[in-house]
Amino acid sequence: MASEDPDLHSWGRVETDGTVYVKTDDGERVVGSWQAGDAESGLAHFSRRYDDLVTEVALLEQRLKSGATKPNQVIAKAREIGAGLDAAAVVGDLAGLRRRTEELVTAAVAAQAGEHERRDAERAKAADQKEALCVEAEKLADSTQWKVTGERLKAIAQEWKAIRGPDRKAGDLLWKRFAAARDAFGKQRGTYFADLDRQRETAKERKADLVHEAEKLATSTEWAPTASRMKQLMSQWKAAPRASREAEDELWTKFRAAQDAFFTARTEVFSKQDAEYIGNKVLKEELLGEAERMDPSSDPQGAQTALRALQDRWDKIGKVPRDSIAPLDERMRAVETRVRDALDARWADSTANENPMLASMRDKVTDATEKLARAQKSGDAKRIRGAQEDLEKWQGWLRDTNA
Repeated sequence: MASEDPDLHSWGRVETDGTVYVKTDDGERVVGSWQAGDAESGLAHFSRRYDDLVTEVALLEQRLKSGATKPNQVIAKAREIGAGLDAAAVVGDLAGLRRRTEELVTAAVAAQAGEHERRDAERAKAADQKEALCVEAEKLADSTQWKVTGERLKAIAQEWKAIRGPDRKAGDLLWKRFAAARDAFGKQRGTYFADLDRQRETAKERKADLVHEAEKLATSTEWAPTASRMKQLMSQWKAAPRASREAEDELWTKFRAAQDAFFTARTEVFSKQDAEYIGNKVLKEELLGEAERMDPSSDPQGAQTALRALQDRWDKIGKVPRDSIAPLDERMRAVETRVRDALDARWADSTANENPMLASMRDKVTDATEKLARAQKSGDAKRIRGAQEDLEKWQGWLRDTNA
């Protein structure tokens, strides 16, 4: 920013020894010394310092106008700048700048007064608004429109909280008026509903009868007729008048518990078989996992023994969902085939094939293996066990003969 007067010599000078002077209404005064260049450079340096003060004052003027800085803060800063001009190491129109700071203080004082007036006006407006809410609440105190009036009083309380002011004393007095009106309405409404509860005793007795019947039916296993009657009881409950809130809640809890007990039992019965079958499926899949991880090629006879133990456990598990029967059986047959093929391969590689007795034993084992496969396809557990025992018998004799 350039200084307010482009002619720097109007506001100061530099003596030949470098001493810098500023011109004031009271005469010249020393503001510093300049040894870094010519006199014009020295005046320009101290003029820039003056420009910094001018910029600071201009910024305060803008902040006061925009409301970005509070008036009391502007006053304090403007006075600080003005008081420092007598000793400021600057070259410029100090008298003019002092007038600007004084005018700024005057403007800030006026703004501060306006702010006080505005605050007082806002407090008065808040008092009027809360007074109007009090008057409305006092008119509603005798209302018998319970729901509408209760909601309006709640809304008034919210509106009350949103109003800033008035001062604490006036606000407390107004709040007491509002609270008294609201309490009067609440007391009247409470009396009304107390009377209404007494009138609903008949409804309580009717619903108690419904609860009694529902509880008698809760353990029934006649699923279809009982379910129909339970639904009729629910319709009758909904059609009956309400009892008092406490009695209604207690009776409803019992009634709903009886309904839930029956329908839960029915659901458990209907789903038990499916749940059991699903559990069996999981168990058989676990056994299949064990069987499919076996490697019969290294020890076919050991694999066959282990497979038989798995098959015994398989038979004891029980039924599985209908759509899982075929896939599970197919996987088990695949394991059986792997074991049987490993046994056949081992026998085929044995040099004992030239021994007629061993060949006969091997034929017996082959026949017993085929018999076991047929038994497994039949699903007859007794037949399967017999075939397994027969197969193991011939396998044992074969091992003894081969030894």
